[in-house]
Amino acid sequence: MQNLSKIGHVTDLKIDGNRSIRYLKAGNGDPLILLHTIRTQLDYFENVIPQLAKHHTVYAIDLPGHGYSSIDTNANYDEPYFRSAVIAFIEKLDLKEITLVGESIGGVLALTVASQLPNRIKQVVSSNPYDYDKKYGDGVRRGNFLANFVISQFAIPYVGAVVAAMENILFLGIILKGGLKNKRWMPLELLKEFDRVGRRKGYRHVERSTFAGWQSWGKAKSLYSGVKSPVKLIYGQHDWSTLGEREETAKQLGGISISTVANTGHFAFVDNPEKIIAILLAK
Repeated sequence: MQNLSKIGHVTDLKIDGNRSIRYLKAGNGDPLILLHTIRTQLDYFENVIPQLAKHHTVYAIDLPGHGYSSIDTNANYDEPYFRSAVIAFIEKLDLKEITLVGESIGGVLALTVASQLPNRIKQVVSSNPYDYDKKYGDGVRRGNFLANFVISQFAIPYVGAVVAAMENILFLGIILKGGLKNKRWMPLELLKEFDRVGRRKGYRHVERSTFAGWQSWGKAKSLYSGVKSPVKLIYGQHDWSTLGEREETAKQLGGISISTVANTGHFAFVDNPEKIIAILLAK
């Protein structure tokens, strides 16, 4: 795992009275914003930022409550809450001609933010958008047995808080392994960072609240028709979503074509970064 300071400049931006966003800035050119997956942070993109920074000014952000962005234990961490933060970040920095890139919940946010800011977004790359839950944590629970058991417990009042507090690096690694196909394990140093951040005060509230907002991610599809920018829709061959769910998302985006990356799971930017970068940068 590289030192972030060797990749770019890391700082915080206060986006409103209650929220601040940690972000990394690197490179030159038109802005490209990276939005990470469920239960990760900007470090998730660490190994792809140097390549992308050769073509763009890259902004990789920690979504609210994730990484080292501010935590508000009174907030509901649903799709509209995250979307409002990304919009505030863009407007605060007055970014334009943006390539908006996201994976998982970040893939949904890339699309919903683009629908709200059509004059600022140049193009969208949505990888494995997490917009298909039919129940609490549905997508993540498809990863493996442990993911199904642990995330289902999160939904139980009182019990869920206890189970979340018991998370350790081994359990986290096994759960995240359910989103990989090409690689056998999440890179250890990256996993250690995710584990370390998970011990921040209030983080377990954020984690459970994000899962509790599961219905909002499906409802987000209603905004997809408002996306006016060109969209690249990418799925790992072994993403948690079904073929029908992928086709429904493509339909909501006007029947666009889907790029499928072979031998790749949900965490595609870690599982098969070279293929994702190639699709992202292709003209």
